[in-house]
Amino acid sequence: MVIEVRELAKSYENVHALKGLSIDIAAGGIVGLLGPNGAGKTTFVEILEGLRPATSGSVRVLGLDPQTSPSELRRRLGVQLQQTEFPEALTVEETFRLFGSFYPRTLDTSQVLAAVDLTEKRKAAVVSLSGGQKQRLAIGLATLHDPELLILDEPTSGLDPIARRGIHEILRRLKAMGKTILVSSHYLDEIEALADRVVILRAGEIVADGTPLELLARAEGASTLWIEIDSAVEPENLVPGARFEGRDGALLRYRTKDSTTAIVGLGASLKSSNARLLDLRLKRPTLEDLYVQLIGESVTQNPREEAA
Repeated sequence: MVIEVRELAKSYENVHALKGLSIDIAAGGIVGLLGPNGAGKTTFVEILEGLRPATSGSVRVLGLDPQTSPSELRRRLGVQLQQTEFPEALTVEETFRLFGSFYPRTLDTSQVLAAVDLTEKRKAAVVSLSGGQKQRLAIGLATLHDPELLILDEPTSGLDPIARRGIHEILRRLKAMGKTILVSSHYLDEIEALADRVVILRAGEIVADGTPLELLARAEGASTLWIEIDSAVEPENLVPGARFEGRDGALLRYRTKDSTTAIVGLGASLKSSNARLLDLRLKRPTLEDLYVQLIGESVTQNPREEAA
């Protein structure tokens, strides 16, 4: 296991940021960490990184205790914090050279620049970079020493959709290289699209853990099905197991709790009526639906976690 956590607790005076959290994370793939402000995400990742001590419980990252073996762990761990301050008078290339001096071995700078799409900016001053370029720089610096594990805290926070998409592509490339990546994020669509496994925290506890498909199966609510056919038929009984709700232009709209059964039933109905399907669109419950179901519309924020 890359990460092994048992009964991890962290308290700030009378505020309990983490409450007996236990989790194992195997090598390879992207694990998404979700939760509202105050859920304990930042406290959790900072304990993994060795930046904060635990109040109780045990933590092993790459087989090491982050508190007793910090130097050895940092040689094998890549970290991108929520906010990274760079020496802005340096160029991108000079910044890579500076950070590279902290490690006994690093990858070729040109290789890393290409991986994070900053080759054309290698001679540019850091102060001149856009927000998305600075985020790519932070990820490049986190991967410079070829770490086994990457921990990224809100890597796309505050970025526009195009810049976010660029970061997503970088993470997919890192995953394809065999890296293990733990990503903390507020963007549910981002985690749903990227992660092989999703962990949801609420008030310092894990309330959901599984693949996106496994978690979506837990989401309450119905799927919406739109279809268009080439014949005039009675829409009410056309899709067994689904409720006809009306028309959206040429599309007939249905709601169903079991979209698989509804689509199979639709095929049988079309065959018996000799109608031909022209269009079919399906919207299933999303990870956001499950998130709201588990977290609720309003969450009391933990002020100590916010300060962290």
